[in-house]
Amino acid sequence: MSATAGQAQSERSLADRLGLKPGQVVQEIGYDDDVDEELREAIEAVTGTELVDEDYEEVVDVVLLWWREEDGDLFDELTNAMGALTDGGHIWLLTPKAGRDGHVEPSDIGEAAQTAGLSQTSSVSAAQEWSGTRLVAPKVRK
Repeated sequence: MSATAGQAQSERSLADRLGLKPGQVVQEIGYDDDVDEELREAIEAVTGTELVDEDYEEVVDVVLLWWREEDGDLFDELTNAMGALTDGGHIWLLTPKAGRDGHVEPSDIGEAAQTAGLSQTSSVSAAQEWSGTRLVAPKVRK
């Protein structure tokens, strides 16, 4: 396998860990110079679409929320992010790993998510410096 093919495979696996699919619209919130560019590129490669920013006014399939401890009120941000989601959409909350600047304690994530009406379904090592927590709104029974 060539270095390029190997690199493409490893980039895909980053986005694959997040369960993203071709054609999905992913809104990115909290972009700053510390985000993982490889992960961003891998997401765009898998979905085939560019990430949209906070000002995007249509519904999205996934919200990619980069969050650091000093960013403010996580509950408020999760609540705002939910407003953009299509039915069945979810939020990937990306936080710095333990020991890194801006690390968010799992208990803080759990509390904010639960208060916002979200359930934590999985956690992954999303990138070298970032952990990912998948948050979904409970399904409504009809």
